[in-house]
Amino acid sequence: MSLLLLPQPPTPLSTVTFSAAARAPFAAVTPPRPRTLTPKPALSLSAPITTTAPNNAIPPKKVLVPIGLGTEEMEAVIMIHVLRRAGADVTVASVEPQLQVEAAGGTKLVADTDISACSDQVFDLVALPWQGGMPGSARLRDCDVLRKITCRQAEENRLYGAICAAPAVTLLPWGLLKKKKITCHPAFYDRLPRFWAVKSNLQVSRGLTTSRGPGTTYQFALSLAEQLFGDSVANEVAESMFMRTDDDHAAKEFNKVEWSVGHHTPSVLVPVAHGSEEIEVVTVVDILRRAKAKVIVASVEKSLEVLASQGTKIVADILIGDAQESAHDLIILPGGTAGAQRLSKSRILKKLLKEQNSAERIYGAVCSSLAILQKQGLLKDKRATAHASTLDKLKDKEINGAKVVIDGKLITSEGLATVTDFALAIVSKLFGNGRARSVAEGLVFEYPKK
Repeated sequence: MSLLLLPQPPTPLSTVTFSAAARAPFAAVTPPRPRTLTPKPALSLSAPITTTAPNNAIPPKKVLVPIGLGTEEMEAVIMIHVLRRAGADVTVASVEPQLQVEAAGGTKLVADTDISACSDQVFDLVALPWQGGMPGSARLRDCDVLRKITCRQAEENRLYGAICAAPAVTLLPWGLLKKKKITCHPAFYDRLPRFWAVKSNLQVSRGLTTSRGPGTTYQFALSLAEQLFGDSVANEVAESMFMRTDDDHAAKEFNKVEWSVGHHTPSVLVPVAHGSEEIEVVTVVDILRRAKAKVIVASVEKSLEVLASQGTKIVADILIGDAQESAHDLIILPGGTAGAQRLSKSRILKKLLKEQNSAERIYGAVCSSLAILQKQGLLKDKRATAHASTLDKLKDKEINGAKVVIDGKLITSEGLATVTDFALAIVSKLFGNGRARSVAEGLVFEYPKK
């Protein structure tokens, strides 16, 4: 296994002043390091972040991630997750009149604050996701407060970045691409200044970092983490999130069967809870909706809003009780140790999983949620994979240490950065390899040739 190696920026990082303070990554995934900032609580929607550092401690790096109507949820959530895991104090700010926004794929996210509250703050990094589709495409570009914040960021030689179409649609009109090498989504590449445009997944140029799309966001976010905290922290984050470059993307399949759902649109249920891994929830939902599946996010909590493992607030479509009203072709359990524990306590979810198995319908789990299937006897004679901490607890099971494993109508994944492969494997089984490849191309994600 090798880690994702970060390209070195054209300008040495020593030209910018950085400090090293970080918050402990999610304890269930990697052992906590000494930090000056405590993690966001996993089970409280209102508890503030509190510092425990001594008076002479170096303040944490501050990052602004703006969101609005039509934000590409994978880009925003991966950036937020990776940077918080690295130790950054990330503020998610809405450019809309309200904090709750509907992203491009229909996921509902709740910002931490309004963009106007950030106008006088100083950030070490401003990172812009793309606003996919109309009317969302101009939301960030037309936000005057955000424009002033980002222009000041560039003028004062602090870090800023943009991904997908945002370099061409947002930064270019603001005049922030001058004499900088940039890249962007292939569909918008011809809008970039020809002399400075670069066809690469990642480009770092004198304080500006750009990247190509949802499928390159891990590389983008990891580069930003490296610029803020150094390569040792970035490599640790990469390892904890299973970011690898030398493994085959193809899923390993055993006891192959067709996933036939008839002529109707496949219905997919994704239960969520406080502490679920936001990357896993959002990636599965986004990719399956891109493939035209009907995806329903159901909260097992008393409210629709859940607080995910790294502090992202997600609003479910329904409560789990309402999911009983119809059958689902596929049920996918996202990981996150705290989230999996709360999912396992839902009597309704247990009932749905039992019925899913009895009816020989499809089900799957990511990361630590494999333990839920184990407890219900749904892994009998099945091969599977999961996070290493979960595999260690399973006895007398045939476990295969691949990124994605399919056994009959069971599909499992290690989780975190491997969840893109997991979701595309589901698309391939439900709709065929052609559609999976088409979705991957839209994401700018390298799909296996086989």
